[in-house]
Amino acid sequence: MACLLLAVIMEGGQPMGLLNIPAFIIVVGGTGMATLASTNIEQLKRIPALYKTAIAGSSLEPGTAIRQMVALAERARRDGLLALEEDLAQLDDGFTRKGMQLVVDGTDSDLVRGILQSELDGMSQRHGANAHLFATAGGFAPTLGILGTVLSLVHVLENLSDPGSLGHSIAGAFLATLYGVGSANLIFLPVSNKLKEISTEEVVYREMQIEAILSIQAGDNPRMIAEKLATFVAPDARGSDEAEKPTRAASDGAADEPAPLEEAA
Repeated sequence: MACLLLAVIMEGGQPMGLLNIPAFIIVVGGTGMATLASTNIEQLKRIPALYKTAIAGSSLEPGTAIRQMVALAERARRDGLLALEEDLAQLDDGFTRKGMQLVVDGTDSDLVRGILQSELDGMSQRHGANAHLFATAGGFAPTLGILGTVLSLVHVLENLSDPGSLGHSIAGAFLATLYGVGSANLIFLPVSNKLKEISTEEVVYREMQIEAILSIQAGDNPRMIAEKLATFVAPDARGSDEAEKPTRAASDGAADEPAPLEEAA
């Protein structure tokens, strides 16, 4: 939007000349109502929070999660799964806490995977609906812009008796198209794509957690768990090798004291 305004100024135009209230009402109001007709009011109420999420981006820290799950694996390897009960309160992430609670309760591994996978599928479906909301608005906005332009041109053609005002009227008519195409390509569609990207990152992150939880339940070597989880994230997001991998003594189950559980991201 800043680039567009800069281009207008460089061409000698006035930014205030881009303001057209009727066109704004047609595009913004029409897009909002058409989007509401395609979804529900509860979904629209989430728009401010979704904008905030899109602007802030993902807050997940896979490297920290890997170190945390390895710490749990070390504790379980030395003291048993029941010893993890006191560490669950330190898990800020509800998904991980739920999975570890199932493990501590002795739930069958297939059932644990099924419950967590259902949780993940539901989350993915909700995220998809959020992104689709903005994609829907991005589809309606250009069309509403064209409708606004057509309505304005109809008004222009009704007043051909005043040739001196034709240029100004025609220029104003095309502002509706500008609003529609601009809002779709500068706001709605980028936000939709950003929400999809954030959702994809979280799905991979949750799959990594599921794998970690099941590996801890199976009693896998903490060092092997660290190596396995590292494959879910990019190399620059894994953190240092020393931070990710447990000590040799911990991996062999020879440490006397349990490693402290790191605070969740």
